[in-house]
Amino acid sequence: MTMENISANRSFGGWQRQYNHYSETLGCSMRFAVYLPPQVEQGEHGEPGQKVPVLYWLSGLTCNDENFMQKAGAHRIAAELGVAIVVPDTSPRGEDVPDDAEGAYDLGLGAGFYVNATEQPWAKHYRMYDYIVNELPQLVQQEFPVTDRWSISGHSMGGHGALMIALKNPQQFCSVSAFSPICNPMQAPWGQKAFTSYLGDDREAWRQYDSCELIRKARSVPPTLVDQGSEDQFLAEQLQPEQLVRAVASSGLNFELRMQPGYDHSYYFIASFIEEHMRFHAGHMKA
Repeated sequence: MTMENISANRSFGGWQRQYNHYSETLGCSMRFAVYLPPQVEQGEHGEPGQKVPVLYWLSGLTCNDENFMQKAGAHRIAAELGVAIVVPDTSPRGEDVPDDAEGAYDLGLGAGFYVNATEQPWAKHYRMYDYIVNELPQLVQQEFPVTDRWSISGHSMGGHGALMIALKNPQQFCSVSAFSPICNPMQAPWGQKAFTSYLGDDREAWRQYDSCELIRKARSVPPTLVDQGSEDQFLAEQLQPEQLVRAVASSGLNFELRMQPGYDHSYYFIASFIEEHMRFHAGHMKA
């Protein structure tokens, strides 16, 4: 695969870079960002750099590869811990890629929901699940000095994506975390709109992408941490963390969901707790 480096910025001794590449999975050009910590660089006396583990971050509705890298404040702690961060876009992009006819923010461009669409006009390009699980990690392993120890995290729509992908691929990820995830998309307006459009009206087809449905059937889960702000404006209607708590309880499995008093849905919330999430993941990736 051919990549084009389109930006590079020094940050906390490492490098924040953006790349373009053609995605065979999505049938379009895609952009992603990567932070490479200083540990990967050659030493001043010629000592070889290290390979480092990777945290994949999935962003929410309307976002792209830039939001997390610019707003979350994760570079400093990633540099300390020796962890690379990879942030894909949230949907396919391009002139031939369909968008919502009314330009809605919660469907189409910027709103891929990390599923493989089966309905027209979405099915050709909207295959974000395969892109995140297969194509992008293969490219990252091929092109960057990273190990095969990966974790995954995300926010809102991306929190849904991170939990769902980790539950479906528990051997692929050392740990998973989420901020303000859409916990039960089958029961949330955002999820219902996206799933109907991308997957059709058969609700059985939706279950494979709903974390609450998946956890009820799971035999094991990677180490998991979920943070939710108590003053999140989308809490009751869209995010429904109580559904995830019920699903975890009924499954007999266990992971931590923390309600953080006073926090909302913004990147101020993410920036406040990203260090804890980074240390959580680093501990499991390096175990």
